[in-house]
Amino acid sequence: MAKDRTLYLCRDCGGHTPRWHGRCPHCGAWNSLEETIPAPEPAAGTRGRLSALRQGLAAEGSLARLADIEAADVARTPTGLAELDRVLGGGVVPGAVVLIGGDPGIGKSTLLLQALDALQRAGLPTLYVTGEESGAQVALRARRLGLGDSQVPVLAEIRLEAILATLQQQRPAVAVIDSIQTVYTEQLTSAPGSVAQVRECAALLTRTAKDSGATLVLVGHVTKDGALAGPRVLEHMVDTVLYFEGDAHSSFRLVRAIKNRFGAVSELGVFAMTERGLRGVGNPSALFLSQHREPVPGSCVLATLEGTRPLLVEIQALVDAGGPAPRRLSVGLERDRLAMLLAVLHRHAGIATSDQDVFVNAVGGVRIAEPAADLAVLLAVTSSLRGRALPRGFVAFGEVGLAGEVRPAQRGQERLKEAAKLGMAVAVVPTATLPRKPDAAFQRATEGLALHGVERIEEALEVVRGLDLG
Repeated sequence: MAKDRTLYLCRDCGGHTPRWHGRCPHCGAWNSLEETIPAPEPAAGTRGRLSALRQGLAAEGSLARLADIEAADVARTPTGLAELDRVLGGGVVPGAVVLIGGDPGIGKSTLLLQALDALQRAGLPTLYVTGEESGAQVALRARRLGLGDSQVPVLAEIRLEAILATLQQQRPAVAVIDSIQTVYTEQLTSAPGSVAQVRECAALLTRTAKDSGATLVLVGHVTKDGALAGPRVLEHMVDTVLYFEGDAHSSFRLVRAIKNRFGAVSELGVFAMTERGLRGVGNPSALFLSQHREPVPGSCVLATLEGTRPLLVEIQALVDAGGPAPRRLSVGLERDRLAMLLAVLHRHAGIATSDQDVFVNAVGGVRIAEPAADLAVLLAVTSSLRGRALPRGFVAFGEVGLAGEVRPAQRGQERLKEAAKLGMAVAVVPTATLPRKPDAAFQRATEGLALHGVERIEEALEVVRGLDLG
């Protein structure tokens, strides 16, 4: 029987035992045994072929030079949701496996149900496999989303063998498994959601998707730290990894691509949760900009980049009198980098914050990891410390080095075009970002935006001081 074939392998020494032990009986390592399925014994005719392989008598595999292989563009099918297509790289790819994770209740099932309904209406066969809800619960959600007449087939099943049989029989073009942590195979004795079950089920589903050409979407749980639960190898198996982010108290949701073999990584899709489900946000920059009647101290607009999309995000800073141990807190930005930037501000611009509490926040819940936010952070901190607001329509970006230099950011001209399109009036940016001989197209795209190139942080502060005096 299948259970009799189960073995537990030690990660450290490679030894095996038919039963699980807290301590490996071979090397003595604790908690190193993992459940696995051994390969079946080869048949009698197979032993001869294996023997020939060992002796090097088998025929060589077919080889081809890279220059001789015909590379064709991957065909993509739009999902009907523009923001999801952006994150996927243009749509779903046949044979691709997508893993999407996020907090409970964030909207993963809602988004995928909407996408499947759009694909089904476009003429593609789909399948929704639910392991956490019954078919009646899925139908109830569909009615709340206005999809009461949806023709998407629903399978309430957690047994892998039954799911694979349904995939083979129905042959859907796109299938969703919600979620991979609930699926189990009878070949293993461990409970659903365990490392062995998740790894084995994901591997078999991935192999099925590659053989059949169906696009497979796996929904994954996340840990309390926000990482995908289960073995790390799960992210290596799939072609695309998406993270669903957002605050449960906010109506906005962000879908971020962490890995994509068929498109750009770090792409960002912005959605708004409504009574009829998730709707794409066409102008996400407006989401991350606060609306002030008058300019306020401590606020600076940053032109950042999320994948291939330029975004304007408001950076807010608050500098207040601190105690003997001043605090440095940041939301959406790296806290260690904030401490480094404050040291650069003191050393090269003579502005000390060693006795001040400094709080920095990226509006809208967006996370900014690129160093191009350095200049905007320092200008916001200086504005709050002096109590003087930056001019209306002010935008900045640029990396600040330890020597006080302002380094250029990638695709700076696209950031400037986005700032001009949204009505920004003044931009302080690295000098290297500005074209030496701007062409007519760039001038038209940035018309009305006054550009100030700087090379050092103290030079940027002088430009801002002159703007304030003006």
